[in-house]
Amino acid sequence: MDRKAKAVVCREWGQPVQVETITVEGPKRDEITVKIAACGVCHSDHSATTGKIPYPAPLVLGHEAAGVVIEVGEGVTAFKEGDHVVSSFISMCGKCRQCVRGRPVLCENARKAMFTLPDGTVRTKGADGEDLNVFGACGVMAEYATMHVDNCVKVDESVPMQNAALVGCAVMTGVGAVFNTAKVEPGSRTAVFGIGGVGLNAIQGCVAAGAEMIVAVDNNEKKLQMAREFGATHTININEVEDGARAVKKLTGGVDYAFECVGAGPVVEQAYKCLGRGGTAVVVGVSDPKDKTSITTLTLPADEKTLKGSWLGSARPQYDFPRILGLYRAGKLKLDELVTRTYHIDDAPQAFDDMLAGKNARGVIVFD
Repeated sequence: MDRKAKAVVCREWGQPVQVETITVEGPKRDEITVKIAACGVCHSDHSATTGKIPYPAPLVLGHEAAGVVIEVGEGVTAFKEGDHVVSSFISMCGKCRQCVRGRPVLCENARKAMFTLPDGTVRTKGADGEDLNVFGACGVMAEYATMHVDNCVKVDESVPMQNAALVGCAVMTGVGAVFNTAKVEPGSRTAVFGIGGVGLNAIQGCVAAGAEMIVAVDNNEKKLQMAREFGATHTININEVEDGARAVKKLTGGVDYAFECVGAGPVVEQAYKCLGRGGTAVVVGVSDPKDKTSITTLTLPADEKTLKGSWLGSARPQYDFPRILGLYRAGKLKLDELVTRTYHIDDAPQAFDDMLAGKNARGVIVFD
């Protein structure tokens, strides 16, 4: 059945987000409709409003959410009404070379569902009946969302929705970069550049992995304080040093792992330069497509350094989302503390402003 829903929509790149009433159609084959309970406000959503992530407008925002299944489409057997689910913006066909080798984030067919559902259509309509694209096949910054079953992961009902939602992006991206992409070893020296929602999770991933030193680097003292609360052993305010990479190396002797959580070429360079011999720099942040990074090529073979990327923490969503929530239930990951403020959907523009001002670890829109 069709449902009316308030949703956060980008109508034009470079303009503030709008809260509109849209129509969300019921599920077709292999789809489910979810009543959204909570949706995180992510920098990637903002990047879609500026064109940095070039999803075409009009676009229903949101990719990091949790909710309850209220309707299932034909052929759906893995979900039933009442199930708690977390959205995943990773579309995976399950049949291509990357999927079958356990790398669904690299699915060769994923580009077919960047701003639509996998079949190339959408279930979202504007007030005048026009199609509305959906961020990452999700579009979950709305009261209801219809998604393909491959974009949803069933989770334990005991986890508060506003906490579970964050696993869909920020937590998975940061913690996954540590565990899945870098495979940080106990006793390691690590550095995290950029202490937003993702950076904080990279920090607590390093804590859970048993890192000996965790250096947080940012230009915002409030964020550096949050980094200490999440387990950073040292902090560096980039505004107070001449060279961030040099400051990290002076403190650590060179780190084994560095995580770039900003999405900027110069910051990637800093993360790479602070590595010790044999170190690995992981680029987590999403940069502008025109952005460039420069490194000294000789250091790759001579020092056996590694520069690599991490997309959604190299996630296998159906496996990793429940695994991360298990760590939370065991007291090994902080999720309650990540949610520093909640918002009503009507206050979404303020939530975006607060995110850009660096006021929150994570702001979350909570629905009635």
